[in-house]
Amino acid sequence: MTHFEDPLTDKAVGCVAGAAVGDALGGATEGWTPEQIHDRYGGYVTGIVPPYFEDWRNARPIAPYHKGDGHVTDDTLMTHALIRVYEKVGGHLDAYAAAEHLVPEMMGEKRWIPELEAEALPLHRVFLAEKWLVLRLHYGHVDPREAGVGNIVNCGAAMYMAPVGIVNAANPDGAYAEAVDLAGAHQSSYGREAAGVLAAAVAEAMRPGATPDSVVATCLRLARDGTRAAIEAVCERARDLGHWQGSFAALREAVAPFDTVADTYRDQGLGARRPSRLHSIEELPLALAFLLIAGGGYRDTVLGGVNYGRDADSIASMGGAIAGALAGAEAVPSEWLDPVAHASKMDLISPGVTIADLTRRIHATDLTTRRTHESAFTSLTHPTPTDNPA
Repeated sequence: MTHFEDPLTDKAVGCVAGAAVGDALGGATEGWTPEQIHDRYGGYVTGIVPPYFEDWRNARPIAPYHKGDGHVTDDTLMTHALIRVYEKVGGHLDAYAAAEHLVPEMMGEKRWIPELEAEALPLHRVFLAEKWLVLRLHYGHVDPREAGVGNIVNCGAAMYMAPVGIVNAANPDGAYAEAVDLAGAHQSSYGREAAGVLAAAVAEAMRPGATPDSVVATCLRLARDGTRAAIEAVCERARDLGHWQGSFAALREAVAPFDTVADTYRDQGLGARRPSRLHSIEELPLALAFLLIAGGGYRDTVLGGVNYGRDADSIASMGGAIAGALAGAEAVPSEWLDPVAHASKMDLISPGVTIADLTRRIHATDLTTRRTHESAFTSLTHPTPTDNPA
């Protein structure tokens, strides 16, 4: 991919395009074990591969989605939708923005859906946990700040929060706060927490001089409860591993105490995806682990998630977003990017450029607001005679 001379744009494009490519590569292996993936593809997956089932239209539980062949999934559809929301708002987002702008993005206009090979409303592709946004906000008229309560707790909100990290570039505390507010319309408990931490990870990765270690340290500083414990346990294990090949059993063992989704991924018990202060989604800790193992390298961060299986598209997308933000646009291999863009019939570069331009404008507004506050506070702490007339 072309290098952008402006570091903000370069990192933003790397993040957004990197997330989409990771999503597309991981879509083919989503839901399967490393052993099943290895058997199906005759070894490790090292790029774009066909669907797990050749007869994908009828094969359960995949049908009717055409995963693989370079098709992005709902992770990217929702990420691009959030960027369009930022365009409309022109400023920071909150839970009300989800109700007023994100829901119409999901149900108001047909778009090309690669996995359906057709134009359709994004609402018709997203998972039930994302349909919850429409049910609660559009039909239920629930307070947006509380609408996420009652939804299954999963990675649904975290999977599209990378743009929040870009808008708050080099300000992970601000990214965390904004994402937690925004995600309240969609998720509760550790699903909402993961959204905040993922945004913070991207914001740190956008900072010049950031490293995989500084990203993980930022996540540990901000994360709460089971999310923090899971990231700490999984990343500690990852530091002892030299490559993603051969790492899966150790990483799964490290995350299992915090994950509510069973080892048999599609066979979940009654405790799965319920609110808890002790648990964590699996995807974010694994994405950070593969980032550490790869030393921040984009290619191996993504391939670790792809070959790990389970929720592979979201793991690889989150890892790809962070690695892409760290290293910039050139880190995303053209031999993956171009075929994914072609197969998905999507521009994967412009959204990153757009969110970078918006970030500049939002930052300028933030500076004005900050200067106004500084001036007012200075008057409070160093009053002049005219500030307190007799």
